[in-house]
Amino acid sequence: MVYPIIMYGDPVLRKKAKDIEKGSDITELVRDMNETMNAAHGIGLAAPQIGKSVRLFVVDGTSVEDEPELANFKKTFVNPEIIDQDGEEWAFEEGCLSIPTIREEIFRKEKVRIRYFDENWIPHEEEYSGMKARIIQHEYDHIEGKLFIDYLTPLKKRMLKGKLGNISKGDVETEYRILAPLRK
Repeated sequence: MVYPIIMYGDPVLRKKAKDIEKGSDITELVRDMNETMNAAHGIGLAAPQIGKSVRLFVVDGTSVEDEPELANFKKTFVNPEIIDQDGEEWAFEEGCLSIPTIREEIFRKEKVRIRYFDENWIPHEEEYSGMKARIIQHEYDHIEGKLFIDYLTPLKKRMLKGKLGNISKGDVETEYRILAPLRK
């Protein structure tokens, strides 16, 4: 099932998500999240972006042609915990399915160490770098109630206020279904 993407301004995007009970059957939810992410042409999707305040996100970088390191990067992260972020901060222009039409240069650490379960409840502890680390940090922020625009300067946020207001109202064009908190 393809869910509509929750737009900026919805309180679910600002809540710290709850752990999923270990051993729960999440097969359908993971499948639906992957279908939703693919339908929206995204490379990552966190559960709050479909209105579910649980600690789960999926990533799929296999469609990113100019990033060979992402060729096999398709994973599910359940109840993840970032243990460490390391290395130099580097800038990259990020966007978000919940904040369409806005792309901004965001600085993030180059490496991340994360502990998580996969969709079969097998535990993992892994280190990622480069674009993989960036995608994981972006999606992890979602389950912490944080958005990429939170990294912007106050001036930049003020400059985007009108666009963000329009997104909250659903006054934005997307190729995917959306659910806007202030849509009339």
